[in-house]
Amino acid sequence: MDLLKPLIALLAIVNPVGVVPFFIHFTQSFSPKERRRTIRISAFSAFLVVAISAVAGLRVIEFFGISLASFQVGGGTLLLISSLAMLNAQPPETQPSDVTDADAKIDAGSSIAVVPLTIPLLTGPATISTMVIYAQKTQHVWEQGVLVAYGLVIGVVTFVVFSAAGRIAKVLGRTGINVMTRLMGLILAAMAVELLADGLMKLFPVLALHHTALKP
Repeated sequence: MDLLKPLIALLAIVNPVGVVPFFIHFTQSFSPKERRRTIRISAFSAFLVVAISAVAGLRVIEFFGISLASFQVGGGTLLLISSLAMLNAQPPETQPSDVTDADAKIDAGSSIAVVPLTIPLLTGPATISTMVIYAQKTQHVWEQGVLVAYGLVIGVVTFVVFSAAGRIAKVLGRTGINVMTRLMGLILAAMAVELLADGLMKLFPVLALHHTALKP
């Protein structure tokens, strides 16, 4: 197995730079401490998803009795919900302003760091399926270890890229962020529809037949 190909594929699929606008949107009302915590959780979660996918793969999903297609539909639904809020330039969750609600703000930041930032924006069905494909090609334990190490690389890259998001936000300003949020919300909605359509056609093959018949 060419051990460099999995890393190149992962970097292209995860693409932390492309997720920066979403990170700015979801954390725009966070304090620096909350934002740093969100970055750490996102980076660690991305590492976990890649590592677990390399070691266990589809067995984890099958343990819960769901298919990769169902995972795609669920991820697409989460993306669509997030995109609707972004099209209105609204934060994904109401951020409490009372100091006594500090724990609630921390919980909200942790939740956003995992869903939707890590799953499915950074690491979704494409990442899991890619790791499963390459894990099946491994012949030695050390090769699986290399795939797990690539998960660590993805986590470090995510941490570095997200840490620079604050400087990007300062350059854009509030108006720039709102404009970018609406544009990315539209793109996110399109991504959600693609995920939903692909997952639904896998779950219901008859839809794929109708889709093919409607093509010019």
